[in-house]
Amino acid sequence: MSTELLAPAGNLEKLKMAIIYGADAVYLAGPRYGLRAGAGNFTFEEMEEGIKFAHERNRKVYVTMNILPHNEDFEGMEEYISRISDLGADAVIVSDLGVLSLVREVNPSMPVHISTQANVTNYKCAMEFKKLGASRIIAARELSLSELSLIHQKVPDIEIEAFVHGSMCISYSGRCLLSSFMCGRDANRGDCAQSCRWKYYLVEEKRPGEYYPVIEDGRGTFILNSKDLCMIEHIPELVAAGISSFKIEGRMKSSFYVSTVVRAYRMALDAYWSDPENYRFRNEWLEEVAKVSHRSFTTGFFFGKPGSESQNYGTSSYIQSHEFAGIVLDYDENEKTVLVEQRNKIFAGDELEIMQPDGNDISFVITDMRDTEGNPITSTPHPQMKYYAKIPVKVMPNSIIRKKIQ
Repeated sequence: MSTELLAPAGNLEKLKMAIIYGADAVYLAGPRYGLRAGAGNFTFEEMEEGIKFAHERNRKVYVTMNILPHNEDFEGMEEYISRISDLGADAVIVSDLGVLSLVREVNPSMPVHISTQANVTNYKCAMEFKKLGASRIIAARELSLSELSLIHQKVPDIEIEAFVHGSMCISYSGRCLLSSFMCGRDANRGDCAQSCRWKYYLVEEKRPGEYYPVIEDGRGTFILNSKDLCMIEHIPELVAAGISSFKIEGRMKSSFYVSTVVRAYRMALDAYWSDPENYRFRNEWLEEVAKVSHRSFTTGFFFGKPGSESQNYGTSSYIQSHEFAGIVLDYDENEKTVLVEQRNKIFAGDELEIMQPDGNDISFVITDMRDTEGNPITSTPHPQMKYYAKIPVKVMPNSIIRKKIQ
């Protein structure tokens, strides 16, 4: 027995990095019908390459079709389903009964996962989706572990996927109208502007400050500012509740974010399943996920309805201890050099850390740097420039170079 680790893929690079760093499956959006229009959705050609890359490594790719469609959205949908079926998608994620029925008509063998947008909050609902042909529900984020456990007991033949890490939507199961109201971008049709993350000041027209007591400081007041979900400390409880797929949020996050978070959960899951009875959580896994950009952590609804402690009232800023410095493209054993693609500027003398997919990280001070023409350089001034750096230890391709933020 095992648990699927499911990672976000905002583009082809992130898909590959997620799989290299330990994801069992990824989810992505194609050109249409996904809920993240700004997340770098895949073309059909990119989807084909990504699916091929995943299948060659015995991993899976799930395609989102989870918008809440209007009548006109069904134009061309049948052909779209046929196309992603032909490309080899392992499942589609839907939230609408009309889309579900069309998928079943076009390809009855295509596994269908019910999106969190469908807000499945009880076993009766899960049971009905199972009857309609769904193989998995992506549980509403508002469910506790005890509620998820009951769904698993009542409907044991349907898989339960649950978000375990990442940003928390401020609206119920992600069904939000704020973005539409504020700037005409419909979150339920894939165009969320994340209006809930903006700064707001509540003012009563005739009695400022009296209608609702707002305490402000120099940084503002933040009333729609959820902490980030993090359940890496609670692997046994999640497994015991019957959750078969651990989902990481973040298709709009960087490759650095995806690689770091996936690897940490991979190590935790592998440690658990290697010896469930003697499993012990290791603080270094939590320290790892805290190295990427994030808000303070919360366990969301898993242990009951969250209170004020699940919100950030002091700041809307992200926390980050390390920055993404580059990706290792190759290692030359004869020259003892790495070829790096830059992501953030570094200087000779910087202390860096190489995060490798196998978990064997390397700390070093970068000194000997050269451009691709062999000329000595003291910094990396150009975005995504390639350069060579001396390092005596063999480094795996696709390793992440990160730098501690001072």
